[in-house]
Amino acid sequence: MNAIAPDASAMSGLEQLRAVFDPAHPDRTPGIGKTMGFTAIEIEEGRVVFGGRPDESVYNPIGTVHGGYAATLLDSAVGCAVHSTLKAGQGYTTLELKVAYHRPMTKDTGPVRAEGKVIQVGRRAAFAEGRITDDEGRLYATATSTLLVFDQ
Repeated sequence: MNAIAPDASAMSGLEQLRAVFDPAHPDRTPGIGKTMGFTAIEIEEGRVVFGGRPDESVYNPIGTVHGGYAATLLDSAVGCAVHSTLKAGQGYTTLELKVAYHRPMTKDTGPVRAEGKVIQVGRRAAFAEGRITDDEGRLYATATSTLLVFDQ
């Protein structure tokens, strides 16, 4: 996978994700999670949930959470959901991400969950969908994604 999990070539995607996001090793959190303050909270085959708490550090000039925060959470969730289905020696990259914003987030939104679910994984392409909700179940953003699957 990378320097965080150096012997990852023999591991399935699910094994790689569990190694990277092992709560016993918070130092392995990928850089984007550290930068934007989110981490994986559920990992299973075909489904990954990231959690975060948006604050003013991710605000845009109009005083709400920047759309890039939601897009990054969703891209991470749907990408890792696909990653969780891969065999040892396979990789992926996002080809397309479409995000729809349903309501604005602010620092007062509180914790949010970005859930990614696999729709289908084929030999060369994968499809996934995601949604961001708060603790009350309110919907903030949704996404669909097409990903390229390849042998490493």
